Amino acid sequence: MEYCAIAEKYTEFVLTQNGKQIGQLNYKSWFKFSAEIQVLNTRYLVETKGFWGNNVEVLRGNKLILEFTMNWDGSIVMKSHFNDMEKNYTFGHKGFFRELFSLTDEKGNELLIMKPSIQWRSLNYEYQINTSEILESFEEKNLLLLISLHCANYYMSMMMGMGT
Repeated sequence: MEYCAIAEKYTEFVLTQNGKQIGQLNYKSWFKFSAEIQVLNTRYLVETKGFWGNNVEVLRGNKLILEFTMNWDGSIVMKSHFNDMEKNYTFGHKGFFRELFSLTDEKGNELLIMKPSIQWRSLNYEYQINTSEILESFEEKNLLLLISLHCANYYMSMMMGMGT
């Protein structure tokens, strides 16, 4: 399936499929990694932890849903706690010029490919996202799409030396 995420107002990303809104990623302020994710009527908080801000937790209320850390090689290792079951995912760059991002599961199955592009008129990012049948079967698919979007922004900001 194909999805599109478009930045609006620099701190707000809207995820759509065929023009229908799936969810939203809102950053609390410019150059900060703390954010709020809205999927249907469910709200998740994304909070950085640790001195360097390289550990991130995703909470629904007070419950830890997902956590991730950026490795020194640039990959981001995620540990989910959906339905009290732990699963691991890896988000990283790929392509000859590292122009793409991918999310893989513990078995190495590619769940999504994300291609960022900058909209020069508005100086905003836009992402084209293609998902696998495996990801489409996940109950938590929409949250994983928005977390992957956050990871792509996180990765690009860390590589440019911005953000906390």
